[in-house]
Formats: sequence, C-alpha cells, structure tokens
Amino acid sequence: MSGSSTWTPKSALGRWFESRLPIGGLVHSSFIAYPTPRNLNYMWTFGAILSFMLGAQILTGVVLAMHYIPDSKLAFTSVDLIRRDVNWGWLIQKLHANGASMFFIAVYLHIARGMYYGSYKGPREVLWLLGVVIFLLMMATGFMGYVLPWGQMSGWGATVITNLFSAIPVVGDTVVTWLWGGYAVGQPTLNRFFSLHYLLPFMIAGVVILHVWALHVVGQNNPTGVDIKTEKDSVPFTPYATLKDATGIAFFLILYMYFVFYIPDYLGDPVNYVPFNPAQTPAEIVPEWYFLPFYAILRSIPNKLLGVIMMFGAIAMLALLPWLDTSKVRSAVYRPVFRLVFFIFVAVCLGLGWVGSQPPQGTLLVVGRVLTALYFAYFVIVLPLLGLFEQTKPVPASIADAILAKNPGEEPAPQVNG
Repeated sequence: MSGSSTWTPKSALGRWFESRLPIGGLVHSSFIAYPTPRNLNYMWTFGAILSFMLGAQILTGVVLAMHYIPDSKLAFTSVDLIRRDVNWGWLIQKLHANGASMFFIAVYLHIARGMYYGSYKGPREVLWLLGVVIFLLMMATGFMGYVLPWGQMSGWGATVITNLFSAIPVVGDTVVTWLWGGYAVGQPTLNRFFSLHYLLPFMIAGVVILHVWALHVVGQNNPTGVDIKTEKDSVPFTPYATLKDATGIAFFLILYMYFVFYIPDYLGDPVNYVPFNPAQTPAEIVPEWYFLPFYAILRSIPNKLLGVIMMFGAIAMLALLPWLDTSKVRSAVYRPVFRLVFFIFVAVCLGLGWVGSQPPQGTLLVVGRVLTALYFAYFVIVLPLLGLFEQTKPVPASIADAILAKNPGEEPAPQVNG
C-alpha cells in the first residue's frame, strides 16, 4: 500500500543508479508519499519511538562490546571500568541499561494500543504475528543482557531462568546442560549469552524490516478501525506523520534522559552491584521489571512444568489474539463493553507485575493465582463471547466521515502528489 512515487533524481549519476537499484524511489513511496490515515493520534508514534530505541540500543551496545570482557572473573570489573575509565563510558553504559527499560515501556504501550484499536484483526494478522516475534526476541535479548554484568542477581537470575528448561520431559536436563555449557552457570554460559546478546538485536532489526514491509502492504490501522477508502481519508506520510513522530520521540527522549541523568540506577536491583557468588543465594531472586508479570504467572502455578507452559502460554495468547477476538468491529471506540474489559485487563497485568516483585507467600500466592486466571480468561473466554453478544456503536463509513462528524467545520487535509 505504498504511495505512488514520481520521484526522479536530478543528476545523471543519480538517474543511472536509480535505474539499476531504485532505493530512492522505494524510500519516497514508502516514507514520503505513503498514504497515512489522517486521524492518527500520538499512540501511533510508538512505532517510530521503538525504531529509534532499537538503533540507540544497537549503537551503544556495539560501543560497550568493544570494552566488555566476557570472562566470569573479569566481567563485573570490566563493566565497572567502563563506567570509570572509558571516555564517556558512564553515559554510554547508562544509556544502554536504561534504554532497555525505555524500549520495553514503548513496546508495552505499542502492544496496548494495538489491542485497544484492534490492529491485530484482518488483514493485519501477519503484521501482528511479526510484532509478537519481535517481542519474544526482545525478551530473550533483555534477559541475556541482564546477565552480562555478572552481578549477584544476574548470575542467580540466569541460574533460575535457564533451569526452567529442565521441566521439559526427556530432554530438559540436556537442554539446561547445553545452555550452561557444563553442570552449573559459569564461563561457558557467559560466552553463550554474550554471543547471543550481540546477535539478537540484528535479528530484531531484520524482523522489524519485515514488520514495516507487512505494514506497508496492508496499510496502517487508525482509531476508527476503518481502512482508507478515498483520498480524503489520508495524508502523505511526510510531513504529517513524520512531524508527529518527531514530536513523540522528543517527548519520549525527555523521559529517557530523566532516568539516565537523574535516577540512572532506579530501575536496577541493588543486589546486582555485588559480584556473582555461586555459593551465596540472594534472599529474593527477581528478574527485571519488564518480566515481572510473566514471572508472577510462573510462580503462581505449583507444578514446575505447568508453570513454564503457562508462562509461555501467556505470550502465545498474544499471538492467537486475531483468532480469539470474534468481534467484527476493530476499534474499542465503538465497543463500550470491550473498552471496560480492556482496562480491567490492563489492571490485571499491572497487578501481576506487582505480585511478581513481592515474595511468593501467603495471600500474595492466592492473588497471583486469581490474576493469572483473569489474564487467561480475558483471551479464551471474554473475547470470544464479547464478539457474539456485545452491542457495538455504529461504525462510520469512512475516516473522513468520522472526522467531519466530530468536527463539522473541518476542511479535508491538503493532498501532496508523489
């Protein structure tokens, strides 16, 4: 669904190159003339924010890898030396460490926006599935990156999480031994995690390209959930969407820089500023905050294998969302019951995150199990039934009709030909 491009290079060399590799025309049709729904709000800027954060994480990660030593005896010291002795090393390290949290804040808001406005519904199923793949790769990358400083929480977090694979029948112990590179977390484990942590961001970048490609094939969703039908429904991507994306990135950068310069260690665990000691277990082993809802689901199930299945099943539910939601109306704007249920679901996820950060004992175990049940009930019970019984509001015939109904005096946006 890329816009038609009439762009032609001005120079003879440019025209010669374009006739053999039309990169300029591709960029122009995809990011300048590309028709964008004219009613997008600022929740649609998180795609650009995530692209920016991915580039920032790759750039700072490559620089850190130049100074990091993946040795179980030197890794912790090398991270400390990066902060102290490398020129601007403290800034690069804090940008990377806090950038991971900012990345996950943006991706959770991006997913929530897609769920609220029904961006997973046809014909965008493949687009949504590619997004879930990106999310899984992000989780793997974030977990392995957390291990690399080789602090007390890093080492024991790696021990606990990788040991979950031992629950797999028959081959579980073999898988864990392979992940560890031995019979305990040690030097081979660190080598494996460092290699994969360096590789996975480039895999994410590759899937992001597919994600954007799929987006341009089927077109962007919008707050009404109605596809573009006429020229009045859209505006060119540049300058309208690009300026809005730039504004969203600028405000997100303010939040990002606040953490980097004022509270750089707020999102980290103090225990991780102690070198890893395999002979001393921390009082509580918890992952980074962005894994806490899934960690709470894991801990709420008494059976280890079933807990692992439920934890990964929580992510699988996201992948199955296009087929679990039976409603023909995309946007929550026209689904009043779904809108209420969605915000209850968000509260359930936040509750799971809080439970995951607390010791698994007493009343909290019961709360965790109730919230886990509500989480899965949203996908397998509520969404299928809502599609059958919910009374939805009338959906506008077009994006332009929805805008003009809301703002009767508004003129159609100017059109810019390719």
